[in-house]
Amino acid sequence: MSNEFRFLGQTIPNLAIISGLILIIWAFFSYFASGSSSFTALIPSFFGMPLFILGVLSNRDESKRHHYMHASMIFALFSAFGGLRLFQLEDPSNLALASHIILLIVGVIFMVGGILSFRHARKLRESLGE
Repeated sequence: MSNEFRFLGQTIPNLAIISGLILIIWAFFSYFASGSSSFTALIPSFFGMPLFILGVLSNRDESKRHHYMHASMIFALFSAFGGLRLFQLEDPSNLALASHIILLIVGVIFMVGGILSFRHARKLRESLGE
């Protein structure tokens, strides 16, 4: 069993960085594209920034990686829950609709990768007899 888990070709800390960047870039794009300078357009960055930071910290300090990745899973869960508001929107704009879809997809993809990573780590510990 390989020591390094990869999901979609990326380590989970790198997936956190990529997921965070996607949400941050989308937030700023939608903020400027909306033309109304709506503060709510920046909401995806509220989930993306912690994911990005936790991914960077996880790459820099492997001894605390599991703590950083558990924390990042919380932000991914909140992102997915925020995306679920998609089904409550009444007459949403295209940007609002896209923002909720992106929150949902990014959150779910990261959570699936994180859960599989945690399972991989547990199986690796068991195979090593720890």
